[in-house]
Amino acid sequence: MAGPDPAIHEGKDVDPRDKPGDDDRGELGSDMDFDLTEEQRLLRDSVDRLLADTYTFEKRKGYLAEPEGWSRALWSQYAELGLLGLPFAEEHGGFGGGGIETMLVMQAFGRVLALEPYLASIVLSGTALRLAGHQAAQADLLPRIAEGKLVVAFAHGERQARYDLPDVLTTARPKGGGWVIDGAKSVVTHGDIADKLIVSARTSGDRDDPGGVALFLVDAKANGIARRAYRLRDGMGAAEIALAGVEVGRDALLCEAGAAFPVIERVVEAGIAATAAEAVGAMETLQAMTLEYLKTRQQFGRAIGDNQALQHRATEMFVALEQGRSLAMLAAMMVEEPDTAERARNIAMVKVGVGQAARFVSQNAVQLHGGIGMTEEYAVGHYFRRCMVIEHSFGDTAHHLSRLAEAVA
Repeated sequence: MAGPDPAIHEGKDVDPRDKPGDDDRGELGSDMDFDLTEEQRLLRDSVDRLLADTYTFEKRKGYLAEPEGWSRALWSQYAELGLLGLPFAEEHGGFGGGGIETMLVMQAFGRVLALEPYLASIVLSGTALRLAGHQAAQADLLPRIAEGKLVVAFAHGERQARYDLPDVLTTARPKGGGWVIDGAKSVVTHGDIADKLIVSARTSGDRDDPGGVALFLVDAKANGIARRAYRLRDGMGAAEIALAGVEVGRDALLCEAGAAFPVIERVVEAGIAATAAEAVGAMETLQAMTLEYLKTRQQFGRAIGDNQALQHRATEMFVALEQGRSLAMLAAMMVEEPDTAERARNIAMVKVGVGQAARFVSQNAVQLHGGIGMTEEYAVGHYFRRCMVIEHSFGDTAHHLSRLAEAVA
């Protein structure tokens, strides 16, 4: 695939997918020795082909301008390709894919800054539905999600909790044969457009008691629900959700108190693994664009990439990218690890390492591009913002460093 137009130094935009070395990415986007199965290679290549045709930077700006901030037409194409049912069992319209398959898809999405609610609906909500063990809900919802006919958002975080997962003030109390839910959820990714919400609510215990939290399936348009929609810094949709006397039936209880909190932890870990892969995809594009810019941007009659100091910076970016890639691979393999402590420790390590790598690569990409890197019309700044949002999703670097310190204390 051809590289960006040399007119880049004149401030003209480029397609962020047009980067050197595409054919040398190896099995997982690099020269790392990691063999994919034939099915995984076909999946990777199919996603890459679809996004190459549909997700140039200019087209992405058009999707952002749509009412929902993403493309329903593309969502249907994802469904036709099988991406929306990828992690679900065959009896629910899926393909039974695992962490590696999700990693491949999320890396591809990261390379083009895909806007669709794959993380919210397929990774987070799909994981919650798969693990909650509510067979009727699985049979009803998962096929519709896989067909692209239903979008679900995972509503757990609350304003006062920061990143403390057991800190839940939203309550659910029995009423008749069902429940009444009161509370508020904050920064619910794609909660602005979701058809259904998976809501955590306390049925017993104190504010930080993990054993008193249950999971409920709630219609996003139910009486008593108010959604305040907004865009995150990277353009993704989100919502603040208030629940005032929301009445749900008995079958809305997906996972009872005592069993729900381990599911919530697994959902968050799946989200960390998925966004780690997405960050790696974003870093790939940032590094490729930066290298091309260093080769083509002229100052004083020579390419700025001839400067040895800038060559060193580019090399450091490459090292950080490869470290992030290895960690994302580790996360993909750890999401199904049965040992809870081992899984949590490794996922926290991934969150710290990928967050640091993405910050380093994205900051240097902006700096090496100079003034053009900060403009809205150029792709680099958009990738930078997505990397920063990912770093602060599911707990920032400082939070997970504290978790690692506690684990080894």
